[in-house]
Amino acid sequence: MSTFTFFENGDTVDSIDRVYTSAWSDNTNDLATLGFYSSSTQYNTTSATSSGAFYMDIYHKDPDNYTDAEVQFSIAYGHKKGSGSFDFTNETGGYGFSAARAVYSQYRTLVFGGDETQNFSFDGHEADAIYVINVNRARYKNALRVGNIDLSLSGSGGLIVLTDDSRTTSGSANAIRAGVGREFNLVSGSAGIRLGTSNTYVTNSGSYGYVYPDAGFIILNADALDAVGSDYGINLGTGRNPNTNDQNPVKLQNALIEGNEFVLDGQEDISSKFYFIRAKNTEFNYTTNDSFTEDDGTLKFDSMIDNPETYITTVGLYNDNQELLAVAKMSRPLPKDFTKEALIKVKLDY
Repeated sequence: MSTFTFFENGDTVDSIDRVYTSAWSDNTNDLATLGFYSSSTQYNTTSATSSGAFYMDIYHKDPDNYTDAEVQFSIAYGHKKGSGSFDFTNETGGYGFSAARAVYSQYRTLVFGGDETQNFSFDGHEADAIYVINVNRARYKNALRVGNIDLSLSGSGGLIVLTDDSRTTSGSANAIRAGVGREFNLVSGSAGIRLGTSNTYVTNSGSYGYVYPDAGFIILNADALDAVGSDYGINLGTGRNPNTNDQNPVKLQNALIEGNEFVLDGQEDISSKFYFIRAKNTEFNYTTNDSFTEDDGTLKFDSMIDNPETYITTVGLYNDNQELLAVAKMSRPLPKDFTKEALIKVKLDY
């Protein structure tokens, strides 16, 4: 009797299942129902090099009062020339080198692959200042779910509701960036459908931004957000003073709080491999339990000689070196003899 049986062609099948889940904690679809909280410890901007100078973490609970508060996403502000945050040094040659400049350069490198001649252009309008909403990696799994993003921002200039344009463009990305994957436009509308026929609503300020679902972040055009309400902006009031702590992430946090909607789902691709274990009528009819045989190899029980009957309870998967890699347990013992054949399907998810 052979203990090991090699898989043949057709005995294994690969499969990928796509699963969507709410990105936010407590399986919440709209983070606004929980809140947009920051930490006084993390968002410390007194130093030019502190973490708070580069980004603000947003939690679903007040982290100063709840130990189980979890980071949902981060807000970062970037400026091409470094305005809006403290310079790292005040020495000659160090002017403009700040956290805001580092953030702008970091995301420019991510999107454009290190080409420093490229700057962020929003539907033809080049903006010096950007905001970034960077979703925590554990929240979105493999990618942000496009066609389901609803982001509302409100300020003294009005309210705007933003989404990706994936359904408007039938899922076709605006571009494929080598470092971050697909790029969709961030447009006025909801549930992946653009409102109107244009990506640009703000006079002389370009579109609202871009969504990078495979990398888990959204880039917003500060010029479009700063426009007054009659121009479809919210009058966000981005501070762009040189060598000044303008605390711009707080302004976007307040716009999120007042907008009171941030719907986001995560996408997880679960890879599966199916193994079809075939026990033919002539196979696996004798037990491999040592207690059934004498020292010389003969069977202890005569009834097992001409009419053996065994029960399959476990299937082991081995590599070519006969090392056990995985074990599958049957829900109940499966009877086996010379008159029966069995087909067992084993599924491994990874």
